[in-house]
Amino acid sequence: HNSARPPKRTVERRASPHTMATEQKKEAFRKYLESAGVIDSLTKVLVSLYEEPDKPATAIDFLKANLGGPTPAEYEALEEEKNTLAAELEATKKELAETQAKLEAAEAAAAAAPAEEAAAE
Repeated sequence: HNSARPPKRTVERRASPHTMATEQKKEAFRKYLESAGVIDSLTKVLVSLYEEPDKPATAIDFLKANLGGPTPAEYEALEEEKNTLAAELEATKKELAETQAKLEAAEAAAAAAPAEEAAAE
């Protein structure tokens, strides 16, 4: 009993213009990521995570830290420092405005003094 099957016909499909455009966009994006060094950086970080004997509890924090981003603790410290500096800046601006007002008052008094002296004579 011969169970040989006839050869399957292969149907050649042509990519639609939409599919071709999508593929071109993907390829352009891949080239962009490669030229910007993103692919190399991600690969190195993922390899270091793979080789890490004690896997971190949160892989995303590991990736962030190893890509150069601040850790959550560092971010909080930077945020606190920013807020402190912003408060100092506001206090300094207020002090400057007060000093300028005093200076203007002193200049006005000094300008008025010779006029008062001339009127008194």
